[in-house]
Amino acid sequence: MKALVLSGGKGTRLRPITHTGAKQLVPVANRPILSYVIDNIINVGIKEIGIIISPETGEEIKTAIGDGSSSGVNITYITQSEPKGLAHTVVVAREFLDDEPFVMYLGDNLLGCGIDGFIDRFTETDSDAAILLKPVDNPSSFGIAEVSKDGRILSLEEKPKKPKSNLALVGVYIFSPEIHRAIDAIKPSPRGELEITDAIQVLVSEGRPVQSHMVETWWLDTGKKDDLLEANTTVLDDWIKRDLSGEIDEASQITGRVNIAKGAVIVNSVLRGPIVVGRDAVIKDSFIGPFTSVGPATKVNKSVIEHCVILEGAEIDHVKRMEDSLIGRGAKVKKCHDKHEALRLLIGDDSVVEI
Repeated sequence: MKALVLSGGKGTRLRPITHTGAKQLVPVANRPILSYVIDNIINVGIKEIGIIISPETGEEIKTAIGDGSSSGVNITYITQSEPKGLAHTVVVAREFLDDEPFVMYLGDNLLGCGIDGFIDRFTETDSDAAILLKPVDNPSSFGIAEVSKDGRILSLEEKPKKPKSNLALVGVYIFSPEIHRAIDAIKPSPRGELEITDAIQVLVSEGRPVQSHMVETWWLDTGKKDDLLEANTTVLDDWIKRDLSGEIDEASQITGRVNIAKGAVIVNSVLRGPIVVGRDAVIKDSFIGPFTSVGPATKVNKSVIEHCVILEGAEIDHVKRMEDSLIGRGAKVKKCHDKHEALRLLIGDDSVVEI
C-alpha cells in the first residue's frame, strides 16, 4: 500500500499567513501540520509516500520534509500545476500510484488517532473505498455521506444545501485501484473541479464495496485561523509533556505541562501550561497563559499572552493582553511609547486587526 498526501492548494482561508508559505507547514504546537500527517502514515508501515505540491510552495515543502530517508521511507514529490480538485490529484499521481491500493490524506487535517484500524478493516472487507466520517454541526460546509445501518455508503454529496445526514467526510480516504477507472468516468463539477465524492459515487452506483468508518476521536481541519487555534489547543492538551530544557532564571514561575526547548531563555516570567516554547525564544517580564505556542527565535517582552500561536521570529513587546491570535513569521506587535496615542499599522493583504 502507498500513501498520497495532498499539500498543494493556495490556502486562501489562512491568508495573510499563507501569502508567504504553505498552509500545511503552519505549526501546531511548534510542529508543521504536515509532520503529524506523515507520522500517521509512517506508523502504519507505509514506505512509499507521494506528496502533491504546488509550483508556488513546493520547494518550501521539500526543504521542510525532505526525502524521508531519516524515517526509513521514500518520499516522492508530485507537482499539480493548478488546483483542479481532489480527484485530479489522483490523476496527476497515477504513475506513482501504479496499481496498488493507497491512502489519500489531506495534508492540513489532524486526527486524534492513528489510521491502522481503518486500513485493517479496509483490507479485511476487500473494499474498493473506505471513507472516514465524523458528525458535524454544519454539514452544508462539507462533503456529506448518507450511510446504511451496516456502514455502507448510500450516497455522497459535496457541500449540499439540504444535507441527508450530518456525517462529514474526514480528509482521509483509502482506495483500491478501481478508483482510477471511476475518476475516468466523471466530469468536472460546476466549480470546475474533479470531485473525489463524484468518483466514489460511481463506485457506489455500480454496487462496488464502499465502506464507512466513524472517527471516534477528534478531527480538525486547520484551514482557518480559529480552526488552527483549536488544533493548537487540542494538541497541546492531549500530547504536550513537561520538558524544561531551556534556561530559566530563579525569578520565573513555571507551572503545568510546559515544554521549553533547548536554547530558549525565560527571565522573570510566569508560564502556565500547556505551553510550548521553541528553541532560541526569549521571554522576559511576561505572562504566557495556557494553550500558547511560542515559535523558535521569538521575542516576548513585558506582555501578557494566552491562547495564541506565534510563529518563528515574531516580536511581542509591551502588549497589555493578547489572546486568540495568530502572529506570522517575523511579525512585530508592539506598543508605541510616545505621548501621541494613535494606531500605526503596516498591514498586508487579507489581514485582520481587531481593536
